[in-house]
Amino acid sequence: MAARAFITGVSGTALTDDERAFLRAQRPWGFILFKRNIETPDQVIRLVQELRASVGRPDAPVLIDQEGGRVQRLQPPQWPSYPPGAVFSALYDIDQTAGLEAARLSSLLIAADLADLGITVDCLPLADVPVPGADSVIGDRAYGTTPAKVAAIARAVTNGLAQGGVLPVLKHIPGHGRATADSHFRLPTVDTSAAELAGTDFAAFKPLADLPMAMTAHVVFSALDPAQPATTSATIIGQVIRGTIGFQGLLMSDDVSMNALQGSIAERSRASLKAGCDVVLHCNGKLDEMVQVAAESPELAGEALARADRALASRRTPQPFDRGAARAELDRLIDRAGSLIAGGFAS
Repeated sequence: MAARAFITGVSGTALTDDERAFLRAQRPWGFILFKRNIETPDQVIRLVQELRASVGRPDAPVLIDQEGGRVQRLQPPQWPSYPPGAVFSALYDIDQTAGLEAARLSSLLIAADLADLGITVDCLPLADVPVPGADSVIGDRAYGTTPAKVAAIARAVTNGLAQGGVLPVLKHIPGHGRATADSHFRLPTVDTSAAELAGTDFAAFKPLADLPMAMTAHVVFSALDPAQPATTSATIIGQVIRGTIGFQGLLMSDDVSMNALQGSIAERSRASLKAGCDVVLHCNGKLDEMVQVAAESPELAGEALARADRALASRRTPQPFDRGAARAELDRLIDRAGSLIAGGFAS
């Protein structure tokens, strides 16, 4: 039977009987892990195997947010620390080649950590372009403040993940950098003109339109659709994400349990799919909400299924490399930028 059009989290470090029964019956396309799901490498490996076994698909994608900096679900002492995007930005300003190489090495090393656990998708890169006065939810996660620089570093991150056998998810399309609120808590509205958005925010995503998957932004762009955030806006998805930006890969919502969205979990899920998202992402692991998401999520079919299949087929075999040498080179590159950005990112 075909997978259904949603990605789900689970509550803890192992499946409960109720979760196992739910997953077996509802067949989500994929899964996403958070800190609450993680204790040790062996435990994560078991959980990943159990998730895939529950839906009977050895290639079911397992996602995680492992960016570096303040967004790292895998943390020391069990796993290494990695720098945030701002480090690559600062290095790029000193030496473009060094900045791009640091970004590639960091994501390659992250990919190796994930591959060890059976995790096949990392929710990277970010192509958000922050502006002065924006909420700090993006902040030092960003790769810069100009579209060309952000896109260049995002491409280097993508290349590192690919070399490590991990699929990327481009986020938060068509841009979260101008948001003056954290969409985890409330809905941001951006009043910038369509022309300026096209030349800045959207321009950072356009060179990355070939990526296999992307995640929407829970942000209202009032010049284009004053009523709906991008996630639930057929106008934004059709005219901007699929049109102006040209993204034709698998489009997932950002987490529908975030407070930016209005209505019940079922209503949010339904609206996301109706607007043009291929799959719904639900992260908090609350089973009663997972049931609502599943009830609104059809079996993947047609173009959504084709996009999902193309995304999974694009994953490469990991390329062997010397992890110790790669980490040493990453640390050396970070040190070039001085103690201001180097502090706190030791392996």
